[in-house]
Amino acid sequence: MNGVCWEQGQGSHDGSQHFCRPGMPSGARMPHQGAPMGPPGPPYVGNPSVRPGMPQTVMETTRKRTAPQQVQQQQVQQQVQQQQQATQNRARSAKRRKMADKILPQRIRELVPESQAYMDLLAFERKLDQTIMRKRVDIQEALKRPMKQKRKLRLYISNTFNPAKSDADDSDGSIASWELRVEGKLLDDLSKQKRKFSSFFKSLVIELDKDLYGPDNHLVEWHRTPTTQETDGFQVKRPGDVSVRCTLLLMLDYQPPQFKLDPRLARLLGIHTQTRSAIIQALWQYIKTNKLQDSHDKEYINCDKYFQQIFDCPRLKFSEIPQRLTNLLLPPDPIVINHIISVDPNDQKKTACYDIDVEVEDPLKGQMSSFLLSTANQQEITALDNKIHETIESINQLKIQRDFMLSFSKDPKGYIQDLLRSQSRDLKVMTDVVGNPEEERRAEFYHEPWSQEAVSRYFYCKCVFFFQIQQRRQELEQSLGVRNT
Repeated sequence: MNGVCWEQGQGSHDGSQHFCRPGMPSGARMPHQGAPMGPPGPPYVGNPSVRPGMPQTVMETTRKRTAPQQVQQQQVQQQVQQQQQATQNRARSAKRRKMADKILPQRIRELVPESQAYMDLLAFERKLDQTIMRKRVDIQEALKRPMKQKRKLRLYISNTFNPAKSDADDSDGSIASWELRVEGKLLDDLSKQKRKFSSFFKSLVIELDKDLYGPDNHLVEWHRTPTTQETDGFQVKRPGDVSVRCTLLLMLDYQPPQFKLDPRLARLLGIHTQTRSAIIQALWQYIKTNKLQDSHDKEYINCDKYFQQIFDCPRLKFSEIPQRLTNLLLPPDPIVINHIISVDPNDQKKTACYDIDVEVEDPLKGQMSSFLLSTANQQEITALDNKIHETIESINQLKIQRDFMLSFSKDPKGYIQDLLRSQSRDLKVMTDVVGNPEEERRAEFYHEPWSQEAVSRYFYCKCVFFFQIQQRRQELEQSLGVRNT
């Protein structure tokens, strides 16, 4: 602007063989990693490249090796996938655990009738959580739409006159001049951060009398750019000692942008200036009201006489409306203010005021955003939930201890026997052992007739494994050209 502005687990590799034990079901064998059991006989002398008990196809496929880099990439991908799956499983299990751990078991509620009040509070908490979640979703959807509020922007236009001084030392003081000030503020602005005056406008043009200042110096323009610094007002200074007629053209900065409709479309829809989405919504409302949508092909609109005049076609698609609207949308009209810059000393204290309707962000939008981003309450809720979980867990432990004491007091001997049998069953499940450990721990168990055969089979498997190792070693030495000395 031509003026002055100011602003404010691995297995073992020894080839050991587990043998069947008495009492095992027919055909059942313990897991093993050596050769399959068989009757004692001569050492294995088959194909040395194939191990006993391993199918030929399996051995051949294992020989196909990929490049080390590919193997490493595959391992890394598998590890990442396993970690992601484990994380998801932990999250799901933690969620299920947290929901279940808050509930008191039925037996505890029978022992303590007062605990029903806690269960009622738990049910109320679930309803409250559902309501809060639903409201959060509503707020998120509301924030996606522009939330504007109409406010009054008061515009102040004033000027001062500086008469010429014959005894002035500088050239500016020896020539009469005037200064025009354009300022403004938002009425009833309760926000903590005050908006600058220039932030409401896209451009400001001051048109002076062309006869006085000529065709090259009668316009003073300010246009918003990406690097524009906001100001609280504008100041224009020009030489002159006579009153000047000027016109102020103010272009509001609409967010989102607004457009002026073609006069024919404006009369049809009853809209003068509006956003693109509001214009399309008004068009759709007119189409529904007048039943212009094709009943057979819903994609098309049968234009009435008004639509034919505006869009110049008898029939058009819905998808064509945004493109056809481009030629019917014009820039909005600027705000025009006519003002007289007076050099009369009696008019120096007069200030012209104008109220302009502007759109500002709804203060509620900031509160809604801060509510969604706030984590203070969530941390407090999490801490309280953890306390509830710990309390419920402690109650369950106390219930187990109480049941133990009551059962032990009624029948100490029977309870201890039941406990030992239960622990024995648990031990069998944990160690995956088939048989009777109580019999196996006694020496008489190993003097049975089957023990000699079991020992023979064990040493046979050891010999077979040792022979295979020696044979593979000889093959390797022959392939490398190594001779035994």
